[in-house]
Amino acid sequence: MDSNGDGIGDLPGITQRLPHVADLGIDCIWISPFFKSPMKDFGYDVSDYRDVDPIFGDLADFDRLVARAHELGLRVLIDQVYSHTSDEHPWFEESRASRENAKHDWYVWADAKPDGSPPSNWQSVFGGPAWTWDARRGQYYLHNFLSSQPQLNLHNRDVQDAILDVMRFWLERGVDGYRIDALNFAMHDPQLRDNPPAPENGKPRTRPFDFQLKKYNQSHEGIPTFIARIRALTDEFNGVFTVAEVGGDDAVREMRLFTDGETHLNSAYSFNFLYAEKLTPELVCQSLAEWPDEERLGWPSWAFENHDTPRALSRWCAPEEREAFARLKMLLLMSLRGNAIIYYGEELGLTQVDIPFDQLHDPEAIANWPLTLSRDGARTPMPWNSSACAGFGSTEPWLPVGEDNRTRPVEAQEADETSLLAFTRAAIALRKANPAMHHGAVTECRHEGDLLVMRREADGQILEFRFNLGGSTLPLEDCQGAPLMTINGASQSELPAHAAIITEMSA
Repeated sequence: MDSNGDGIGDLPGITQRLPHVADLGIDCIWISPFFKSPMKDFGYDVSDYRDVDPIFGDLADFDRLVARAHELGLRVLIDQVYSHTSDEHPWFEESRASRENAKHDWYVWADAKPDGSPPSNWQSVFGGPAWTWDARRGQYYLHNFLSSQPQLNLHNRDVQDAILDVMRFWLERGVDGYRIDALNFAMHDPQLRDNPPAPENGKPRTRPFDFQLKKYNQSHEGIPTFIARIRALTDEFNGVFTVAEVGGDDAVREMRLFTDGETHLNSAYSFNFLYAEKLTPELVCQSLAEWPDEERLGWPSWAFENHDTPRALSRWCAPEEREAFARLKMLLLMSLRGNAIIYYGEELGLTQVDIPFDQLHDPEAIANWPLTLSRDGARTPMPWNSSACAGFGSTEPWLPVGEDNRTRPVEAQEADETSLLAFTRAAIALRKANPAMHHGAVTECRHEGDLLVMRREADGQILEFRFNLGGSTLPLEDCQGAPLMTINGASQSELPAHAAIITEMSA
């Protein structure tokens, strides 16, 4: 929500719309970065960790947001970027000034090779070498993302202390937890060894980054030790929740390390579903099998959509299937063992908006056009009503609303008890009311073609879940128990396309 008409959503706009979020029945909100930033990567390039960028408001606006959220029974998670800063951050400005100043090793600096080439072959996520030459120091600095996002040297204890001070600053302002961005990029190999080439996997390679195994530029063994320091700090405050973003080829092992026992983070999520081209029963069972209900093993978080990936309804089904598939997708998300993360507008059934090149803001999409699908298409304004600006608050928002999404505003769905919005509320309420669905162990997960069958148990309750992830009717022969919820015409004898049934069994 844009509260001041400048085309950009802001903190007062979030505060204004918090009742909608609370009415969903969710527990907390996660807000993407709102800190001072040149906005080269839309807030993920922080120039001041302790202040709000003026385009989003000010610290008083943030305090009011937290207070209102708490009044509504919501907790507030904020996004923290600890692997890198903006090149306009005062820490970097001091660090690049000389090789002798107090912050000379707060970032990752290295000499050129004898031939003047970069210190290693590492490639950046957004394309091109992960090293940029800086004439002030006569050295290269590391950046795993944009060249304007220099890599912090978290091997340095002073840098860790500074990051922990930032965490304490926001905890003392009342935040309830953190989503930590790109945490497996937080430390590098100090020897700067070259990454080996990646074997062919059959997928097209659109960036130099895709040609390497990321063995040395990320995923250093020292990261869990730093995470233990984060946990020691958050344990000083009551009920603080931490969840890490962990992507890459070694994500499962790293997520388990990052959430090990009671001395590390509370949860982590990867990209099992976010980058999946298709939602399949096999994918669901594989993902759940990575997080069995075992001692010390962390609690997973799941998302089908987020700010870095295309809308799921545009990835996973044909346009004519979207109404039924949206319900199936939401009920499945609520049925997985772990935290369920809903991306804004997912409760309305929003789809990916096609953004023309001249309206793109996403630096990755601009750099790799047209081979990278723009992330901007999933960051478009929320449609609140049928007005010209869809209720966003500005006649010329920073991105177009999208004609398809204009047809699904909150206002219209509020008045329709059969809407996806109403169903989302019901699915969340069902999850909260049933312990097996809320926190139960997965005691069975099997797949037969398009049929997904799960069993979950907790506190003496046993639930069985059957989802048809395909487009044809499937017969059911062994569906026992009392129906708890059915969707899209499901019965205990058959599942039409994209139908599902949840039954409660006798203990």
